[in-house]
Amino acid sequence: MSVFVPVSLEDAFESLDRYPDAQLLAGGTDFMVEISFAHRRPSAVVCLRRVAELAGWRLEGAEVVLGAGITYSELMGPQLSGLLPGLAQAARTVGSPQIRNAGTLGGNLGTASPAGDTLPVLAALDATVVVASRQGRRSVGLDELVVGPKRTSLGPGEVIVEIRLPAALGSQEFLKVGTRNAMVIAVANVALVVDWAGHSVRCALGSVGPAAIRAREAEQFMTSRIDWTSRSVAGEPLAVAEFAALVRAAARPIDDHRSTADYRRHAVGVCAQRAIERILADERQGASGRGAWAS
Repeated sequence: MSVFVPVSLEDAFESLDRYPDAQLLAGGTDFMVEISFAHRRPSAVVCLRRVAELAGWRLEGAEVVLGAGITYSELMGPQLSGLLPGLAQAARTVGSPQIRNAGTLGGNLGTASPAGDTLPVLAALDATVVVASRQGRRSVGLDELVVGPKRTSLGPGEVIVEIRLPAALGSQEFLKVGTRNAMVIAVANVALVVDWAGHSVRCALGSVGPAAIRAREAEQFMTSRIDWTSRSVAGEPLAVAEFAALVRAAARPIDDHRSTADYRRHAVGVCAQRAIERILADERQGASGRGAWAS
């Protein structure tokens, strides 16, 4: 096996020119497990860890631009957790500190696992993924990039270089269910964003389908039930229960060694209900001092 460690995108493209079928390696937290168990034996590996253009993040107006090489630990930092709270919450649930120090957002996207913890958050935030090759750059939505379980639309010679997200968009929650409290692959997870300024609700589900699922009917229902002026919900307990039911209906889970489909469907509904209840309670508490909440 040939291993290349480029320090720039140009170096990476040269390596991919020589070995078009090379495996791209970011953090390696999934890929190295597959190597250890002899599930993968690529002829060449291009390690992107030292590619300078993939590191760090920046603000461009109201948008956060994340380099594909940014780690989960960096996503949890004080500045980014304020700008992207849902993504920081998801990052905290990933593996151990060692995994969070090595694993990257670009790697999570490239792996395209249905259980990828950051993917529902990216879906709920309508992330734009920028992909580069020698032919130039193109921007795609998450649903265009991830086309199935562990399958992406990346072409030969293409590399994920950055992810673009709106900064500090409304109230955000991420909840995850696993077989234990830490270092676990998700049985189900939910990302919820309530955009108070834009008058919209966005809800995405993970580990209950072949890719992250937007619960569109649930989003539309809750959007219609929120009084955006008073930030209250008409018939809140019943509305919240109906929202959870619509989320369950959007799920497309399977039975596997980690869970049954029935449990996944139940769990994703519970997560959705808790997420909207937390957001509404936090808004009620925050608004009590300014008189914006109608009780």
